[in-house]
Amino acid sequence: MRHIGPYKGNEELFRGLWQNIMTWAGSRGLMAQSDLRSLAVYHDDPNIAEEMKLRISICITVPEDTKVDGEIGKMQIEGGQYVVAKFEVQAHQFADAWNWIYASWIPESAYQPDDKPCFEMYTEEPKDETFLVDICVPVRSM
Repeated sequence: MRHIGPYKGNEELFRGLWQNIMTWAGSRGLMAQSDLRSLAVYHDDPNIAEEMKLRISICITVPEDTKVDGEIGKMQIEGGQYVVAKFEVQAHQFADAWNWIYASWIPESAYQPDDKPCFEMYTEEPKDETFLVDICVPVRSM
């Protein structure tokens, strides 16, 4: 499910998007997958793109033959090399986690960001307002 426009700090927007995708998936029996992953895919750099044109896709992993319709689309994340940073954060700490990757980890590494979407991957439901998240940033060697 794609959203176009501002999203930073809008917990209500994210809650609504997640609820919509989970309702759609639940009615099709897709929430019972043993290897289910939830993802938030960021298609644009919020430091460069116009806020009204920012794109984010809220996703779950599905079998390849899953049929989609209406607001629900299907996409495939391109393979390649990614830095995967694991965090335990509350909603207001996501920006700090992303900033740590770009301001601390990448400058100290032998990598630079690649030109593919970044994403957050969740393997379990949040507990007590705390999210366990893998932030995945595509990288290439310098």
